[in-house]
Amino acid sequence: MIGQILGNRYELIEKIGGGGMALVYKAKCKLLNRFVAVKILRPDFTNDEEFIKRFRIEAQAAASLSHPNIVSIYDVGNEEDIHYIVMEYIDGATLKEYIEEKGELDWKEAVNISIQICLAIEHAHKNNIVHRDIKPHNILFTKDGMAKVTDFGIARAVTSSTITMVGGTIGSVHYFSPEQARGGFTDEKSDIYSLGIVLYELLTGSLPFNGDTPVSVAIKHIQEEPEEPINVNPQIPIGVNDIVKKAIQKDQNSRYQKASELLDDLYEVLDKPSAQFFEETNIEDSPTVRVPALGENSSFIDKGIPKKTGDNDMKRKKKKEKTTTIVAVATSILVVALILFMVGKVIMSQMEQNNKEFIVGDYIGMDYKEVAKMLENNNIRVNLVERFNDDVPEGEIFYQDRGEGETLIPGEFSEIEIHVSKGPEYFEIPDFRRTDYRQAGSILRENGILVAEELEYSDTVAIDFVIRTNPSMNAKVKSGERVTIYRSIGPEIKTTIVPDLIGKTRVEATTMVTERKLKVGDVYPEDMASVVDKVTRQVPEPGIEVNEGTAISFYFDELIPKEIEVNRVVALEDEDNYGDSIKVLINTKKSNSDEVETLVRDTVKKEDFPMVIQIPVPEDGSTQVKIYLDQKFYKEFEERY
Repeated sequence: MIGQILGNRYELIEKIGGGGMALVYKAKCKLLNRFVAVKILRPDFTNDEEFIKRFRIEAQAAASLSHPNIVSIYDVGNEEDIHYIVMEYIDGATLKEYIEEKGELDWKEAVNISIQICLAIEHAHKNNIVHRDIKPHNILFTKDGMAKVTDFGIARAVTSSTITMVGGTIGSVHYFSPEQARGGFTDEKSDIYSLGIVLYELLTGSLPFNGDTPVSVAIKHIQEEPEEPINVNPQIPIGVNDIVKKAIQKDQNSRYQKASELLDDLYEVLDKPSAQFFEETNIEDSPTVRVPALGENSSFIDKGIPKKTGDNDMKRKKKKEKTTTIVAVATSILVVALILFMVGKVIMSQMEQNNKEFIVGDYIGMDYKEVAKMLENNNIRVNLVERFNDDVPEGEIFYQDRGEGETLIPGEFSEIEIHVSKGPEYFEIPDFRRTDYRQAGSILRENGILVAEELEYSDTVAIDFVIRTNPSMNAKVKSGERVTIYRSIGPEIKTTIVPDLIGKTRVEATTMVTERKLKVGDVYPEDMASVVDKVTRQVPEPGIEVNEGTAISFYFDELIPKEIEVNRVVALEDEDNYGDSIKVLINTKKSNSDEVETLVRDTVKKEDFPMVIQIPVPEDGSTQVKIYLDQKFYKEFEERY
């Protein structure tokens, strides 16, 4: 298919990938003059009308997504049983290739990558689209390090009906959820499970489940518990380990319920790596009880008349029950007596203490630990409130709700509320490099930090992404302090004025172009021997403002190409042999050149014939013209100067 043009617009250049459903080609968009990626549905699926219909609807739904971390979909179409999606072309590696190259990543890098993926998933879920195949192979890295999620080809717009494709499950076996493995109902929580597996692989460099066959891996997703990532890589913080465990719970109700919940924890763990994000649910098993089946021990009853064997068993049972009852009663009496003794002792002690009074002192400015110990020794409860305070050292008391000299009766109802300083509140600046400046600013403001912005050119960081901060990452700042975000506005584009080269020699013209930070383009003729010949024409023309680095072409007098345009009418013979639309290809070959040039490549309505074409003819020469209609030779002729 290389060289084929789809939609009269997208020229396929090379194959760059493929999967179970489609092949992916790099293509050139003729209309916008840019590279795109074209995903073409495999021929195996083109005969399934229901699948094709679903493919179009779902591709159009995915095209509605617009997010920096999602590969943009530009167009959807079909041509001669070729069904295709046109997407943003990313010239970069997949996350899988990055993992294979790097192995296990630093936990902060792994979390930052997961945040970008989670932002994409959150956006899709808000638009009622579930990806269903989140895996490192479907996550691309741009040259500036941004992660972009792609391949929504098997995504499903969420409806009230099941999202499992008839005839089997959809997804990649090492990353899909237990409900996908069972062929059951999948929803947003299935994407969260897959992202949890991806984060596991980023942190450990390995997958939690492996097997000889896809079926064996799927069964492990359903039945087995994975090795905790912290056991594979001890450098992983407890908080990150908790997030992975919660994301890959087999029970959907035990996972994160929304991508936004997972996103909140990913942001928080960067600031608090040792925080607890997941608590194991311990369910005590009920004791096993044997329940006799209907008719069991039927030897005991026969038409309501007790048998002798049953009488003996009943006597033994009653004797055993009597012994058990006696032991239980004796034990209960002992327990009650012990409790009464202890309660009496406590009451007596309390009565003794109630006879004493406690005088509250002034504890402001004192060390909390010393005061708390003294109060507890006097049977005064302490209600501790810890707050950040920029003016009071950590551990020092700055407020008490009982005044100095106030009298308290020691006991369980006497308490003092004491406020203790946690010292100044500091916020450690995360690594915001290659993060959207709005996202970085939001995080800083949420932590009480003032935000300033500076615009700066960058050849390596995408527009609207953070180049750096001041103070830099990992620096600690207090609430109310200012952090400056340096926001990229892309490469600096400098312009210059095209010099007037007319009448200059080739050496002079080259010097003038170089001085203006331009470059030499085509020179006609290239093999000119004389160094005194003068430039007679230049492209672009003198005085035009252009970007630095623009190529300037020189033309010298004796070989300035001269041509005329000849109009020629092309009529349509035997019209009945053609449909309403006709593919027209017209090639020309000039007598002063060995190259074949395409004059017309278009689809023309039959009603537009006869059509007029302009044929360039070189001076004192001729142009040979060949016409093809619907990819078949139609006629040829020659035009002369």
